[in-house]
Amino acid sequence: MQIKSLFLILQSFLMFTAGAQTQKGKNIDKQEQVLIGGIVQTIEIKGTDFNNPILLFLHGGPGTSLIPVSESFTQDLQKHFVVVQWDQRQTGSTLKTNASPVPLSTALLQADANEMVTYLLKHFNKPKLYLVSHSWGSILGFDIASKQPESLYAYICISALIDQNKNAQLTIDMLNKWATENTIAEAQTELARVKVPYQTPDDLFYAQKWLFIHNGVEFAKEDDFKPTYYRWLDVWFPTWLASVQNNRFNQQQEFQCPIYFFEGNGDQQQSHYIVEDYYNWIKAPKKDFFWFTKSGHTIFNTEPDKIQSLLIEHILPKTN
Repeated sequence: MQIKSLFLILQSFLMFTAGAQTQKGKNIDKQEQVLIGGIVQTIEIKGTDFNNPILLFLHGGPGTSLIPVSESFTQDLQKHFVVVQWDQRQTGSTLKTNASPVPLSTALLQADANEMVTYLLKHFNKPKLYLVSHSWGSILGFDIASKQPESLYAYICISALIDQNKNAQLTIDMLNKWATENTIAEAQTELARVKVPYQTPDDLFYAQKWLFIHNGVEFAKEDDFKPTYYRWLDVWFPTWLASVQNNRFNQQQEFQCPIYFFEGNGDQQQSHYIVEDYYNWIKAPKKDFFWFTKSGHTIFNTEPDKIQSLLIEHILPKTN
């Protein structure tokens, strides 16, 4: 396995070196396999010029690849950045290539992420990069911003996880009120099983099921939703649960790199304002906060043009 991995990395490096010499000023659209954390991990690289700054996306989930949908919210970004999507350990193309040989943990995934930043800067010969995270990706993003702020032009945090236990209580309170007002007996019964803070896979499943239904996600009503969700829980629930126990108000307050927050409040959930409170609490050389009033949690699905315009027209000129 080690020989195969090293061969893939050497082959990928030689292909990348040749590409960097010939594709400058042309469309860049390729996948590479790189050795991170002792296993082969997949990155997708898109852009028009290798001279542009790198923009690395950290997907959420954990375990939810953005590569299949990334074109819909990066088309404009590719003209100004070298956009890198990464299938993290035990996710997407990385999982198809090799499973994690060691148990998953927050510390392991954070170590991978920090190593990926270091790798990209060295590989592209860049002093810094832009870092974007979505949802659970902020568990990795804040860790990078803390450990190597000198590597970041800016950290852009979309739908950040700040205080999961408070978020969960606000969500359950809202769902219980909604289920009672609309006399949804099944929702009332299943939500009554949920304990906050979440302790079991069932707690998270029933909370998420009714949040999805409340927000109009039709798939949550289908028969396949529960087995699909539990396949994810079987792999990721212990890591997810451990990663969200420490709320960020009990952690680092002052950062040494610019930080920007993108938060959707179109679904009117009060939990979004936890992120605004955190933004007001932290200190950073530069910071800003942007509401997405047509969106909920998955901003890149509902307002992709606004994400891109803010990055290109507001954040890029102020940080590079």
